Amino acid sequence: MLNTEEFRKYGHEFIDWMANYYASVEQYPVKSKVKPKDIYNKLPDSPPEEGESMEAIFEDFKKIILPGITHWQSPNWFGYFPANTSYPSILAEMLTATLSAQCMIWDTSPAATELEEKVMNWLKQMMGLPGNWDGVIQDTASTATLCSILTARERASQYRINKTGLQKSPAYRIYASEETHSSIDKAVRIAGLGIDNLVKVGVDNNNAIIPDLLQKAIEADIRKGMTPLCIIGTIGTTGTLAIDPILELGKIAEKYNCWFHVDAAHAGSAMILPEYRWMINGIEYADSYVFNPHKWLFTNFDLSAYFVKDKDALIRTFSILPEYLKTKSGDQVKNYRDWGIQLGRRFRALKLWFVIRNFGLEGLRNTLRNQINWIQKVAKAMEHHPEFEIMAPVQLNMICFRYHPAGIEDEEQLNGLNESLLDLLNRNGKMFLTHTKIKGKYTIRFVAGQTYLEERHVAEAWEYIQKMAKEIS
Repeated sequence: MLNTEEFRKYGHEFIDWMANYYASVEQYPVKSKVKPKDIYNKLPDSPPEEGESMEAIFEDFKKIILPGITHWQSPNWFGYFPANTSYPSILAEMLTATLSAQCMIWDTSPAATELEEKVMNWLKQMMGLPGNWDGVIQDTASTATLCSILTARERASQYRINKTGLQKSPAYRIYASEETHSSIDKAVRIAGLGIDNLVKVGVDNNNAIIPDLLQKAIEADIRKGMTPLCIIGTIGTTGTLAIDPILELGKIAEKYNCWFHVDAAHAGSAMILPEYRWMINGIEYADSYVFNPHKWLFTNFDLSAYFVKDKDALIRTFSILPEYLKTKSGDQVKNYRDWGIQLGRRFRALKLWFVIRNFGLEGLRNTLRNQINWIQKVAKAMEHHPEFEIMAPVQLNMICFRYHPAGIEDEEQLNGLNESLLDLLNRNGKMFLTHTKIKGKYTIRFVAGQTYLEERHVAEAWEYIQKMAKEIS
């Protein structure tokens, strides 16, 4: 077991390794090349009886664990969405781990609660969100969405379901676009509302929900005796980064007394750029809103910023006050354990505070603008390339595209060709991209958002895509 001096020694050694890792991360294969059970079979079947040296443990980390890591922090990571960190975030996370505070209520760490309250107020200013909203940090957008649906359920039932259960409840209906994230499906199941009551509404040519179809679906449900409960709008869908029309959805939610939740998990970070705030036009109609600084605001996983219009509805849904949690501070302070599912809470606000202060608003804005501009340059090159096809509007930092050589018009053949291209692109670890399907068409997603990305990485990726396309053809 480490003593203080050994802790100091290995702490310095680890920091050196971490700095060297970031200096050379682009030399690693982005996607791990191990096969299933490769890592598992190198690990002993039983735990050690005697304590082992930190030197031996660290060597096994480098030899066994590191080869099985997919390097999300590589500047050649262009898959899914980014799950970013940054130097200030890492340093703050080290302090968080050192303090190891359990921040469930104000009394258990006043600084954690009050810093979280202040940082969430900063985010409102940075993003142009309504000043009367209240914010809380959740772990992920999936959790925040579940909180929204549960709060909507309780408000609609006058908080009866928490007490008596779903028996004799109306058939509550939840509405979202066909492109909505799978976490919505999961939240509806967990909330006990039944997946059959999640209504997926059709989208337009830009893959955004069609308000007229939403209204028709609500009217049809009302005629059947069902109860519209919640509308979910998305700013930046996972598949194509589509932007739902928030103003139109908000007016429909108000008309039918529905809870209106807005999921801006990835694209929400772009609200620090005034030129992109058109995406939240109508946000004042929303009852809740979430975005993830751990996706595109350089704060390591996990940290999700969740805002609500009516904090009392949220607290009434989740508050439980056993005797052992009663304190004298009471209503004078915020006790964030009542603002969501978890009782135990990490000191997440510290790393976001470090990031905002170290980058500054100017640094954050410049980084996002650069990444958007770099991907837009590639999009323009693709538009003029006779053998590449852009499959969805390029709204921010993502291109949805496919390789479409002359003479091939069969959709199944094109799907197979692009699936093979993606496999070839990812095979040697030089870069990593992922795919989606748009109206049945296999589409490659190219997302530029890693913290220390440079323009050369984006340009080199585009060159490599063209090179591999020639090989596959």
